[in-house]
Amino acid sequence: MVREAIVLALRAILRNVMRSSLTVLGIVIGVAAVIIMVTLGRGATVQVTQSISSLGGNVLMLVPGQQFGPGQGSGSGDPFKSPDVEALEREVSSISGVAPVVNQTATAIYGDENRSTSVTGTTDDWFTIQNWKVTSGRTFTDSEQRAGTAVCLLGATVKEKLFGAREAIGERVRVGSIACEVIGLLGRKGQNAIGNDQDDVVVMPLRTVQRRITGNQDIRLIQVAVRENVSKQRAERDVTTVMRERRGIRNGKEDDFRVQDMSQIGDVLAGTTQLLTALLSAVAAVSLLVGGIGIMNIMLVSVTERTREIGVRLAIGALARDVLTQFLVESIVLASLGGLIGILLALGTSYLLASLIGIPFITNVSIIVVALLFSGAVGMVFGYFPARKAARLDPIEALRHE
Repeated sequence: MVREAIVLALRAILRNVMRSSLTVLGIVIGVAAVIIMVTLGRGATVQVTQSISSLGGNVLMLVPGQQFGPGQGSGSGDPFKSPDVEALEREVSSISGVAPVVNQTATAIYGDENRSTSVTGTTDDWFTIQNWKVTSGRTFTDSEQRAGTAVCLLGATVKEKLFGAREAIGERVRVGSIACEVIGLLGRKGQNAIGNDQDDVVVMPLRTVQRRITGNQDIRLIQVAVRENVSKQRAERDVTTVMRERRGIRNGKEDDFRVQDMSQIGDVLAGTTQLLTALLSAVAAVSLLVGGIGIMNIMLVSVTERTREIGVRLAIGALARDVLTQFLVESIVLASLGGLIGILLALGTSYLLASLIGIPFITNVSIIVVALLFSGAVGMVFGYFPARKAARLDPIEALRHE
């Protein structure tokens, strides 16, 4: 019975291909939009998690300024200085590495090529804390860091832009107003959690950047690596105690700096991404309801057009439930076809968009199954009223219908 109803439904759909295609368009768009949003949202969440975990799960970020929030200040705070870094290395036993970071934008020039890039001034510990491998060459020596020697390591993007396939180690690159020797090349990292290219960077010794690019001793970021088998809470307390002493903050006064846990930042970003995905998916799901209304409308038209056919079936012995089943199955098949087309469209579009914006393409089988079942349910719900109307037709009146 059901198989015959499906065959009849397919015949009815094929008789009016254009009308059927336009009818399921709302279902196609709704299903595709929901799956695309969920797929890209999952990819973005994984990208955020990987970006944070690439720093290591034991990294704390120390920045000047008070915590934002109700009843709390938002001042920028005095920047850190090199003696602060030395005090952390000397007095905090719960950390294994400290890397001061100074960032500045400058133009890197080699031959006829140039690129505006980010210049990072730091120490040798930064490479370990960032878990950033050096694929060629070396990092800074102690003497280069103490003297502020003009040496640098290039990120993959800068290297490709300035040198292409040529060898870069040993060459001299002008960064801003200084010429530095390329001593190493960094491994590729890709985009970070907010979509910036991490490989678009030139890394130089901290003192070199301070003396010859920024012109001051200010440090706006200190990265701290927590020792193994030591809790981040303990390390955070130790760092906070030392910094309060150095900055002369009395008991009862608010800190004028923040110690941020990178894993907590990752959780917040991932949660925000998931919330936005859910909201966008809910908006996209409205298209499914619009598509359901379209199906109900076209099924009502179909009942009117086929009134005489319905009357003949009823007159020769078909039961009302047979007519109800026929039109209900036709509505479900129509919506399910739209769901299948929407799924195929969504997978292809999601793959292209994920490749374009540089996030992982991660399919969610459960959301695909749910979308297909939901599209069938939409066909059932919105097709029931037209099917019931067809089943309740008076055979005599139906046979008189022209």
